Order: sequence, then structure tokens, then C-alpha cells
Amino acid sequence: LLLGYCAFAVVDAWLFQRRESRELERLLLDRSAAGAVAPQPVSAVYPKRAAAAEAGSLIGRIEIPRLRLSVVVVEGVDRTSLRRAVGHVPGTALPGQTGGNVGLAGHRDTFFRPLKDVKIKDEIQVSTLDGNFKYEVVSLRIVEPENVGVLAPSGENLLTLVTCYPFYFVGPAPQRW
Repeated sequence: LLLGYCAFAVVDAWLFQRRESRELERLLLDRSAAGAVAPQPVSAVYPKRAAAAEAGSLIGRIEIPRLRLSVVVVEGVDRTSLRRAVGHVPGTALPGQTGGNVGLAGHRDTFFRPLKDVKIKDEIQVSTLDGNFKYEVVSLRIVEPENVGVLAPSGENLLTLVTCYPFYFVGPAPQRW
């Protein structure tokens, strides 16, 4: 049964990533076609984006070229969302919001495993319907799970990535990276 569940989780995540990547590409093409006719705010072209996103809804894609990491980002950090994608932490800024701290979380055993090799000055790209945003790694920290201050709003445009630590710990990890 355990092997069956693991196989299900891997296949489900792969299919979800593939489907949502295609959907993101389609939406980006539609957006650029709509922009060629007359520039409009994204919320006018896609009214659903104006409202708060519901859990599991597509946000965009995060890429770290040096680590060859490219994964879809969805709203929420519930069990299903994190099994299938990287999750946007509710209550944090969305990419492109001025002066916000964008919080993204992922499992250390799946999508965020490559983060074990991230280095200061690595480039991180986040693509959404609101645009493409580039970030640079400026610090790496290990904190206790209760220390959510790393996700606090900021006057700067920040991206905070969160995963369990240590990366090779068996069972529930005691810290967050």
C-alpha cells in the first residue's frame, strides 16, 4: 500500500505540473495577445485574478536556472497543494506587489530538494500573469518552525522560500530552511 501511495503521489504531481505548465503558457500567450490589442490591467483580462485566489489555483512558476529547478506555484500550503506544486503562503504578498514579502513553501523531499545547493547571489525567477520578476539570494537561514517572522511584510520586494530542514532528515524535520 505504501509503494502504491508513493507511485500515486509521484504520478499525480507529474501530471499536475505538466497540465498547469501548459495552462500557464496558454494564459501568458493570451495575455500577450490581449496586450497587443490594447494594454489592460491583468484583472480586466482575467477577472478571477482580482479576487483572492483559492487554494490550489495557479499563481505562476518559480525557476532557479543554476539548480535547474522549474516548478509551478499554486495558492496555499495545504497537503494537496504541496504534494503537487510549490505553494504561495496565504497572507504574504504576491509576486509584483510593491514592497511585499512573497512567501513560497515546498517539500524538501520533492520540488525544493535542489535548494540544498542554493548559494548567495543565485538568481531566482518568478513568472506570473502580472509579469516576470527576478530575485537574488541574499541570505540563507535556518529557523525554528514557530519563527514565522521571516515571512513578515517588508518595505522591500522580497521572496522568502521555506522548506523543512535538515534536507535528509527521516520523519518530520525539526527546523525550517
